[in-house]
Amino acid sequence: MKISKLRSVIRVKKKQYKHSPPQHVAENVLNRQFTAEKPNNKWVTDVTEFKYGRSKKAYLSAIRDLYDGSIVSYVLGHSNNNQLVFKTLEQAISILTVERPIIHSDRGFQYTSHGFKRRIDAAKMTQSMSRVGRCIDNSPMESFWSTLKCEKYYLSKYETFEELSFAIDEYIHFYNHNRYQKRLNGLSPIEYRTKAA
Repeated sequence: MKISKLRSVIRVKKKQYKHSPPQHVAENVLNRQFTAEKPNNKWVTDVTEFKYGRSKKAYLSAIRDLYDGSIVSYVLGHSNNNQLVFKTLEQAISILTVERPIIHSDRGFQYTSHGFKRRIDAAKMTQSMSRVGRCIDNSPMESFWSTLKCEKYYLSKYETFEELSFAIDEYIHFYNHNRYQKRLNGLSPIEYRTKAA
């Protein structure tokens, strides 16, 4: 069939991937305590998927500060892999001075890897993970994804990775600097953060 360039119309069965056991699992230290008394005290993180063009996919990794809800770092990539998450973490760590935040995630393979744990330990941060099947344990991050997609992503079609990347950059800048929030006394996250400083 390959030589004759023939292809069956019957759907090809997808390969069954074996889920590898996590290399490292942390306790749910955050325990749904979603408020923070100061910046860089509690961070939450996750990865979400976007589509563009003809069924192409992009992945956004981000870290959100629970003090003001600001996005402290984010990376958009073509693959959902360890490097995407490691780069996001390294970006966030670079803004720290003496702070040592808790960083909370789900139990995705990137966050349970030895590589992620080594980076957390090197930064002297505390790792926290959601319980199995409990999305609500990381609800502030899930809430941000929902806001981003409703207020920006779903309103347009993106033909290229560059178009999608520009839209995400534009929205996150707007969210951090100009999206006023009632819970922040009518300030944007960065205004609230600056006032605290």
